[in-house]
Amino acid sequence: MSPGVTVNSLTNAPIETKPPAQTSNGATQSKQTTISTPLPNPSLQVTADHNLKQVEAPVYAPREGEVLLHIKTTGVCGSDIHFWKHGRIGSLVVEGDCILGHEAAGIVLQCGAGVTSLKPGDRVAVEPGVPCGNCFLCMDGRYNLCEDVQFAGVYPYHGTIQRYKTHLAKWCHKLPSNVSYAEGALLEPLSVVMHGIKSAGLSLGRGVVVCGAGPIGLIALKAARASGAHPLVITDLEKGRLEFAKKFVPESQTYQVDRSLDAEGNAKNIRELFDFATVGEYGAPETVLECTGVETSVVTACYTARRGGTVMVIGVGREIMNNLPFMHLSLAEIDLKFINRYRDTWPAGLQCLAGGILDLKPLVSHTFPLEKALDALHTCGNFANGSIKVQVVDERDDVL
Repeated sequence: MSPGVTVNSLTNAPIETKPPAQTSNGATQSKQTTISTPLPNPSLQVTADHNLKQVEAPVYAPREGEVLLHIKTTGVCGSDIHFWKHGRIGSLVVEGDCILGHEAAGIVLQCGAGVTSLKPGDRVAVEPGVPCGNCFLCMDGRYNLCEDVQFAGVYPYHGTIQRYKTHLAKWCHKLPSNVSYAEGALLEPLSVVMHGIKSAGLSLGRGVVVCGAGPIGLIALKAARASGAHPLVITDLEKGRLEFAKKFVPESQTYQVDRSLDAEGNAKNIRELFDFATVGEYGAPETVLECTGVETSVVTACYTARRGGTVMVIGVGREIMNNLPFMHLSLAEIDLKFINRYRDTWPAGLQCLAGGILDLKPLVSHTFPLEKALDALHTCGNFANGSIKVQVVDERDDVL
């Protein structure tokens, strides 16, 4: 056998040996080898010219500290649509082919050297970001701000819309027996909301407005209710999404954004839902969770929050916004805050799901088999079909 070829211990098939790779933070990784599997590895990739393609991807053996996963469920995120249609989110640019997907759960197939926390057969949710672990932010526990994070589904790091994927075991979290793969895949958007709510500091009996009735906004509404915030109002342009929100959290009120009004006009109408005429500024919403990232919505949120309140921008949007009401925020001492993804949220999120604190299952409106992942992206990208959360699932069991 030639020096560049080794054997896969599972199948006795030859496997290709690749040279050591350099990570973005300069660390040298061990050699990566491809393995033979009984099933193909279909994947959904985005290209630099804003196209999608379904192609078979190589399957890699887990290196030291890694596990090989069978990805059972991946949720389609708005960022996947953004990378497809716009080719970037801020400074994150699609410069080549990249497998999409980062909201995932699956089962461990094989463990690399040194893995003791997991074993084959374990069901896990995947925390998709792998930080460098060495910078001052990682050392301070703020690993979500690591500049060298390798985030699944963000070029050049391949994501989870594929059958087989390796991932560091450290960032795979065991699923409780009563939490499904579909719920496990919802941990990622739940984590975004949990980080936002923690940073905003919701209080029992204090009013909250949620801007946007997409998956993140709906989870934020549910989590705000579980946190004891009240009254609750959720806003959106689409009547159908607001009707779903009312069923999802019956205690909430809804407000359909009036396109004929400016930000101040819509904010005034939203405030009236908090009985502003009777209780005045004190009764206005203390916190606004802005979950769209759309500039007009952010501006409306700024005018909606009460004096001394907080606007927490959870959504992502344009790289530059020019119309923020600076002096209104300044004179009212309204905190305009932001988050970047999450940190240390998966264990608590799992407790919320396993303990029945949050039931997010109704959010899943559409499921597609892995082989039809392209249809899943098109469904999620078209609001007219009424989709809420679209997931890609792989029901095959004979994967290794």
